[in-house]
Amino acid sequence: MNYTHYDFLELAPGADGARVEAAYVALLERMSFGASESGQDLSGLVRRIHAAYDVLSDPEKREAYDAKLAAEAAQADVELKSMLDQPGARASRRVQDVPPMLAAAFAPLAA
Repeated sequence: MNYTHYDFLELAPGADGARVEAAYVALLERMSFGASESGQDLSGLVRRIHAAYDVLSDPEKREAYDAKLAAEAAQADVELKSMLDQPGARASRRVQDVPPMLAAAFAPLAA
């Protein structure tokens, strides 16, 4: 799974600048600036949080980043649609491929 800068700051994509700032500060405080309560090194995660803040706090960088995310999502949609439009793609799973408990529950619908 690919994580976005929004994921690292635990924000929704529409968050305003004040929320970006607050999330950044709260995360750094929660991470004790690089170590967990058990002493686990969180420096990699903290670097990602810093990078996310750097992009999301700058309006120009954020606009370019959001455009990149939108382009990637559009491409993924095209690829999925293409895959689903192939003959037999939707019928590739049969009732026999489904776990027995689910197959029994949906058997009346398949008939």
